[in-house]
Amino acid sequence: MNATRHLTALDRLLDSAQNALDTVLGSPRAERRNPGQDVPEVVLDESERRHAAGLMRINHVGEVCAQALYIGQAAVARDPATRAHLLEAAQEETDHLAWCADRLRELDSRPSLLNPLWYAGSYAIGALAGLRGDGWNLGFVVETEHQVEAHLEEHLQTLPEADARSRAILRVMKDDEARHADNAEHAGARILPPPIPTVMAGMSKLMKAVAYRV
Repeated sequence: MNATRHLTALDRLLDSAQNALDTVLGSPRAERRNPGQDVPEVVLDESERRHAAGLMRINHVGEVCAQALYIGQAAVARDPATRAHLLEAAQEETDHLAWCADRLRELDSRPSLLNPLWYAGSYAIGALAGLRGDGWNLGFVVETEHQVEAHLEEHLQTLPEADARSRAILRVMKDDEARHADNAEHAGARILPPPIPTVMAGMSKLMKAVAYRV
C-alpha cells in the first residue's frame, strides 16, 4: 500500500498557482451537469440581455473570489479536516464558475476584465484569515456564503422574467452556498466580530457595481 503523500509548503504554493491560472485564464470544467442545460432558451431583447449578462458577470466574479478565498484558506489551514472541507467547497464553486461562464457565452458576453485583480485580493484575504486559525477560517466561509446567498436571492428577483435558464443556475448555486455555510458552522466556525462582516459587505457592494459593467 502506498502511503499518503504529505504536501509541503511548496506543493501547496504550486497548487495555488495552478488554480489561479485555471480560474482566471483557463476554462474550468464542472463535475456536475449545468442546471440550465435542459431549460428552453428564449430570445431576450437587447436591454434584457445586457442586464442578464451583467448579473451573471457579477456571479462569475463572485465564484472567482470564492475560489481564491477557499484556496488561500486551504493553503494555510492547520487541520487536515478543515483543509479538506475548504477544498470540497472550492470544487463546487468550480462548478458554479463553469456554469456562469457557459451562461455568459450564451448571452454573447464575457467575464470581468478585472478577474486577475479579484482573484489576487480574495486569495490574500483567505490566506490572512487562515493564518488566524481554523475557527476563523470557517467563520469567513460562513459569512461569505451568507452574503453570496443574499445577493443570489436579489438576482433571482431582478433577472428578466423570461430568463429561466439563468434562474435555474442561480437556484442551485444558492442552495449550494447555504449548504457550505451550514457545513462550516457544524465544523466549528467562529462568529466574526464587527466590523469584519460590514467591511466584507462593503467590498462586495463595490465589486458588484464594477463587475456589472467591466
